[in-house]
Amino acid sequence: MELFWEKIYMTTQNQPFVKEVRPINFLFHHTETKISDLVNHIPIAKELFKESGRLNLYPSGPIHWHYLGFMGDESKPFTLEICLPVASIPLDYQGDFLFKRTEIFKCVSFIHEGGWNMIPKSYGVILQFIQQQQLQPNGVTRELYINADFVDLDANVTEIQMGID
Repeated sequence: MELFWEKIYMTTQNQPFVKEVRPINFLFHHTETKISDLVNHIPIAKELFKESGRLNLYPSGPIHWHYLGFMGDESKPFTLEICLPVASIPLDYQGDFLFKRTEIFKCVSFIHEGGWNMIPKSYGVILQFIQQQQLQPNGVTRELYINADFVDLDANVTEIQMGID
């Protein structure tokens, strides 16, 4: 018997496709950065999990990195939000992080498998698809780290969601 997620994975593997992501609650960290400084932000994910535990929140998905305003120029700063999906948002939070609930996110999705040093190739596939389909990127991209393996980089699985209008 084929599971629902297996069916989605098998039909979308190595092929970009358009989808709408329903609204999500996030506990997140907001910063301005450059591509060359991304590695310095990796420990923030661990802190988000600690904070969600301290607040007795249920994580509801993998860590996301949201790139806002990055248009391919690695020398220019952009906004980065490192986000942990959570089941609920506390009303009276006072802490080091922020909360938000997103709107519906229309995007082109693509599953990147392997090391992040090869992720530019996957972005190229997405951009080619966007051009072929005459879609308009909106300057928001999400990376969902389904499996982040720091020992065997080939075991990484990242869903890239490039926002479109």
